[in-house]
Amino acid sequence: MSRAMELIVEGFIRLKDRQSLEDLMMHRRRLAMDLKPRTGFDCKATIAQIDQDISIIEAGLNALSNPVLGEEGLPQIRAGQSQKNL
Repeated sequence: MSRAMELIVEGFIRLKDRQSLEDLMMHRRRLAMDLKPRTGFDCKATIAQIDQDISIIEAGLNALSNPVLGEEGLPQIRAGQSQKNL
């Protein structure tokens, strides 16, 4: 889902839609909070994916917060993700 999340975040950055990014962040955080206390199921991989999505969204919010980066911050979102995956 990471590539899909990158594309979604990039679209919101291009549209300068901070509210949608914040809503997406809250949704992902709620998912993580709901999954962490679950017992009987191994949700580690899902939680790790959600955490990765949150990192991508945070990078998008940072790009919107920094007017100098703007859309030029998009490659940094991708680069930051590839570095985290190493």
